[in-house]
Amino acid sequence: MGTMADAPVSEQPPFQLPMSDTVIQVENLGKKYVLGHQQQGSSRYVALRDVLADGVKSVGHRLRHPLKPKTDSSKEEFWALKDVSFEVKQGEVVGIIGRNGAGKSTLLKILSRITEPTEGRVRLRGRVASLLEVGTGFHPELTGRENIFLNGAILGMSRAEINRKFDEIVDFAEVERFLDTPVKRYSSGMYVRLAFAVAAHLEPEILVVDEVLAVGDAAFQKKCLGKMENVAHQEGRTILFVSHQMSAIKNLCSRTIALSSGTVQFDGDSQSGISFYLQDLARASSKTSVAQIRRTGTGDLMITDFWVEDVEGGLITTVTSGSTIYLNFGFKVNSQSPLKNVSIGFSLHTNLGDVLTILYSDYMGVSFDNIFQQGYISCQVTDFPFSKGRYYIGVRAVVNNLEADWPRDFIGFIDVEDGSFYGKGRTPHSGIGPVLLKGEWSVKDEKMFNECLTQP
Repeated sequence: MGTMADAPVSEQPPFQLPMSDTVIQVENLGKKYVLGHQQQGSSRYVALRDVLADGVKSVGHRLRHPLKPKTDSSKEEFWALKDVSFEVKQGEVVGIIGRNGAGKSTLLKILSRITEPTEGRVRLRGRVASLLEVGTGFHPELTGRENIFLNGAILGMSRAEINRKFDEIVDFAEVERFLDTPVKRYSSGMYVRLAFAVAAHLEPEILVVDEVLAVGDAAFQKKCLGKMENVAHQEGRTILFVSHQMSAIKNLCSRTIALSSGTVQFDGDSQSGISFYLQDLARASSKTSVAQIRRTGTGDLMITDFWVEDVEGGLITTVTSGSTIYLNFGFKVNSQSPLKNVSIGFSLHTNLGDVLTILYSDYMGVSFDNIFQQGYISCQVTDFPFSKGRYYIGVRAVVNNLEADWPRDFIGFIDVEDGSFYGKGRTPHSGIGPVLLKGEWSVKDEKMFNECLTQP
């Protein structure tokens, strides 16, 4: 019998966090999913005879080819994450950005111990509180009060610690009136308010927040961002924050990690990370048709293309401020009968993703009926009122007041050059802001001025 000295030495040393202020260490992380595909021409249901026949075929394959594994054409391997490595120090606020499907939520689920990685290792130092989707960690049958204590216990806190923070949590979430109501009866906004309040106030060393905060109203989002800033900068806790709001990433995060196709493409300061992300988004928009972008909605009508034309019908990618342009949205109808009450809306965003303006056709009393097969809907914009820069385009289609199609990424962008917005006036200098205004200027006589002052 061999002694301890005779035992084989592992080729790989034990995985330990370095003796420093590192609280998260990710090494060669990968997550693989197996996707199932329905065979062309296959029926919806599988009969028992088909199962038995497939079993016999499988046995026959193993007997004829014992060393050759059987391949299944109905299965496909998909790597949501591949070779992801990084470290996070105590007190850092790190933004995780990337297009939909880049692997952001999968990464957070692994760090929150919700799912296991396929390969690689993760080491965490301290308690982790996560808010990844509405109701994460909540039991729907328990009341708000009971869920606060349940989450605290999951985080390893004593009842006395939870009691000490209880009033702050309830006050922050603004759900005191419904505290003893089962959370399954909460609205999504109430759910998020309580979930975030619990996650932020129960003193975890690491706080993981996905873009679930988008569910709340604007005032609560601002409140949450203020709380996260306080947790990070004053209490020295570590935050991982996923958001498509680039302004929030810029204001809250000192460092940003950009993911693309499951790999880390950028890791550095937030301003540079945001620029990298938007450039990647622009490249993807130019190479990928709108039909391939991930989307939500009923699917009765889908946006398939986007392009910009000048007044002469020519395709353009650069416009001048003050010019007349046409925004065109190609569509395809997936309904057997013509659609009625169709409205198309688009939005313009800054290079940080902030919304500058939104325009739906029905805002102007315009909706479309007898829409069938495919075509395009055009919107004429006169005196295009934006200064020099790049602006990103979002789109949404509504049918009978139901969301039919909402691509989750921008469908394209418009580059604006200085133009004749002010006619014979001066060209605006840089840094004036994105929106240009026109006004009628005049001087009134002193008598009228005095009359205005004497009016009650």
